[in-house]
Amino acid sequence: MSTLHRPGVAAGRDAQALHRAATPDYFGWLEHTRTAGGCARPVRLTGTMTAVDRDTGRVLGEQHTDELPDRVLYKACGNRRAAQCADCSWVYAGDAFQVVRCGLTGGKTVPATVARHPVVFATFTAPSFGPVHHRHVPLHTCADRRRCDCRPAPCHARRDAVTCPHGRPGACFARHDGADPQLGRPLCLDCYDHDHQVVWNVYAGELWRRTKQAIERHLAALCRRRGVPRVEVVPDAGRIRRVPPVRVSHGKVAEMQRRGAVHFHVLLRLDGVDPGDRHALVPPPAGITVDDLDTAVHAAARQIVFATPPHPDRPQGWPIAWGEQVDVRRIGTGDGDVTDARVAAYLAKYATKATEVTGHCSTRLTPGTVDACADPEGDHLARLIDACWRLGRPTRHRTSDTAAQTEDRQGDLDTTHHPYAGLRRWAHMLGYGGHFLTKARRYSVTFGLLRDTRATYRRADDGSVSVGTLAFVGSGWLTDGDALLANTAAAQHRERRRVGREELAHELWSGVAA
Repeated sequence: MSTLHRPGVAAGRDAQALHRAATPDYFGWLEHTRTAGGCARPVRLTGTMTAVDRDTGRVLGEQHTDELPDRVLYKACGNRRAAQCADCSWVYAGDAFQVVRCGLTGGKTVPATVARHPVVFATFTAPSFGPVHHRHVPLHTCADRRRCDCRPAPCHARRDAVTCPHGRPGACFARHDGADPQLGRPLCLDCYDHDHQVVWNVYAGELWRRTKQAIERHLAALCRRRGVPRVEVVPDAGRIRRVPPVRVSHGKVAEMQRRGAVHFHVLLRLDGVDPGDRHALVPPPAGITVDDLDTAVHAAARQIVFATPPHPDRPQGWPIAWGEQVDVRRIGTGDGDVTDARVAAYLAKYATKATEVTGHCSTRLTPGTVDACADPEGDHLARLIDACWRLGRPTRHRTSDTAAQTEDRQGDLDTTHHPYAGLRRWAHMLGYGGHFLTKARRYSVTFGLLRDTRATYRRADDGSVSVGTLAFVGSGWLTDGDALLANTAAAQHRERRRVGREELAHELWSGVAA
């Protein structure tokens, strides 16, 4: 039973809520906390807010937070992770949907002509680091994949009863349920290459960078073979440059698999180059089609392989390449399975997640907290975290005896710069330190533009702007009762807005049908 659902705690929370609701300024407090309502841990700020005339810069008035309810200003935390703050991640997912969708259909400063550009949706997976329990449905008969109840195939069915060098069976005949905790766990922990997996996670971003460059090189070579000339553009420096007539803009979301390896879902849009305006979004030259983009993605995924820098534990480094499963689908705007709206919703959903699917969710680890999560003889996740901490040790510790490793674990974090230093910093993310949603500059609008537009819409247009001189004083609601009231009011507000949107859509549809 969780803490907030214990009888004594719930009674105290209800009493706090009744006490707040009985205060004379209760409705003023609700309005004051409305912008942070629903946030799990809002930021509390104190200081002075000054109203300044937008045209002249003249100070119109000042207000100190001591004059506000609770003597603080509440601000939503803005955390993107659904496991940390459901309300703020809901806002982030909405923004992510708009960022992805605008790159496919236009809107919000993106020209609508991008809807006619060739686009593919590619999924790049990590290679195998050892056999893991998995769930595979060879033939779907369900109507909705999100509620799939089809019978899966056996996990690892083998006729020959082989065993690994550690004496564990190399076969599994279980038909795993979708919620089975065994999914993603190795068949043999000692055979699994945990070191290689965390190194792959930390270098996955570099692998994607090289892959995109290879895609663009493939398309540029294709244009040369087909006689499509290069384009002369004038950059900011002023010197004329001859560039390929096509370029690729992308929107990318990282998803953590159950085994703890990241894979990327990428939207790749093929654009042309306008010699008069290098920032313009124009279609690619005639003759360069979505088939060519599809071929370029597959060719680049097979081609890009590199080795990491030497490490004391592996002087030759680790090979970094994509797995065998590279899925490329074409985006359409019809009624098919892969439409712009479905892809945008799919990517927005994963943009609010991190390592929750693996069963591990923690903040950044330190020498004092890592022992609670890392164990070289523990389960799969404990061994991954231990690999991050061990491989990311400062280079001055180049010994492998047990005493030195124990001393290193309690020592300082990355005090020297080396290629694997990020493993310790991102040990709580199993080595992956990249952003979970990234995009090319030209692909779509930015999160900042969406937030600024929302703030401008909410701000009263009275010719003034508010300038705050504020300091952080804490995070979270003052009481559990305050959290209950603020979150309930926010949930009711969202429900009213949802119902209003549905009613408006119904009225518009009825008007068109009439």
